[in-house]
Amino acid sequence: MGMRGSSSTDGPAVAGDPTARIPFNRAARAGSEHGNIDIAIKGGHLAADGPFTTKCGEWMSSRLGSPSLLVHSCTAALEMAAMLAEIGPGDEVIMPSYTFVSTANAFVVKGATPVFVDVSESALNIDVTAFDGAMSERTKAIVPVHYAGVGCEMDEIGEYAAAHDLTVIEDAAQGLLSSVGEKPLGTLGQLGALSFHETKNVTCGEGGALIVNDPSLMERAEIIREKGTDRSRFFRGQTDKYTWMDAGSSYAMSEIAAAFLYAQFEAADRLTARRLEIWDQYHEGFGQLEAEGLLRRPVVPEPCVHNAHMYYLLMRSEQERDGLIRYLGDRGIGAVFHYVPLHSSPAGRRFGRAAGSLAVTDDVSARLVRLPLWPEMAGEDVARVISAVRGFASGRT
Repeated sequence: MGMRGSSSTDGPAVAGDPTARIPFNRAARAGSEHGNIDIAIKGGHLAADGPFTTKCGEWMSSRLGSPSLLVHSCTAALEMAAMLAEIGPGDEVIMPSYTFVSTANAFVVKGATPVFVDVSESALNIDVTAFDGAMSERTKAIVPVHYAGVGCEMDEIGEYAAAHDLTVIEDAAQGLLSSVGEKPLGTLGQLGALSFHETKNVTCGEGGALIVNDPSLMERAEIIREKGTDRSRFFRGQTDKYTWMDAGSSYAMSEIAAAFLYAQFEAADRLTARRLEIWDQYHEGFGQLEAEGLLRRPVVPEPCVHNAHMYYLLMRSEQERDGLIRYLGDRGIGAVFHYVPLHSSPAGRRFGRAAGSLAVTDDVSARLVRLPLWPEMAGEDVARVISAVRGFASGRT
């Protein structure tokens, strides 16, 4: 289905070595991960909600301005959001078709129907003009996906949702340290979901967070995360015992993962700054090719502030996209495409329905290629990718 849940298997790369393979992705390394894990092991608290979980929660609260709960994946966060929004059998949820399967799966497993709509041609985010055609008496929520860490049109989405009594659940898997103006992604709907998967800007291998922007949902969110019990209240001394209170599951992140993640949080600004340098180097490097009509670069609309989660190119055709991936691969450069649109997938046809034209989604899916982008890439590595893309394009003029 694409690269959202994928990781590099290309082996080690030597930054700046012109003969070394440049993998599509290498997980960021902050430097203090091992030390934090040692501290957690020596402390004897390896399950959820230990000291590093607390530190991560404090960091996220300070950066996001909303309370959040660490969970074992962004998928888990979306599943919790579905439960908190009381989405179940017979309900419908509007979302883009151009997204990873977890966006839809989180609601399908609750018995709901994903309703797939098109994306805009500019930032490749959900097309707000498609909502009317997707609405029915069963619609319960809208799930905007902030593609490439670039924010959706959240003012318009929020206004539409309020007018139709819908819950807004942000899939901000790619959006940590991105914002719309000064408002962090994930904090603009009632609920938001972040990912700390290996492919994300900060990582613990597998992990996520549920951002709870509606205070009335927080107590139940804690219960759902703790297997349906009020265990969190017990550990805060708010009850003398804990018991089964509601439906829930084992969604919490382990303390070992939180220890790794906290090291990444402490380095998040540095890691993001380096990603932005690489993104800018790519963007400048491909400006002339775009001017010549040979490809299209990413668009970051005002007032979005992005985190350089990815750099992609839109080629002129599927044949050119596939040819570029092969060309780069032959020169030791890993590049990938994504996503296969959910509305055209076997499960998407079985569990969901398409609303209106999805022409942009079909077109973009066939032409988009993602280039390597990870913090330890040297400037020479980035220049090598740019040179290779230019070499390919020069044969297509």
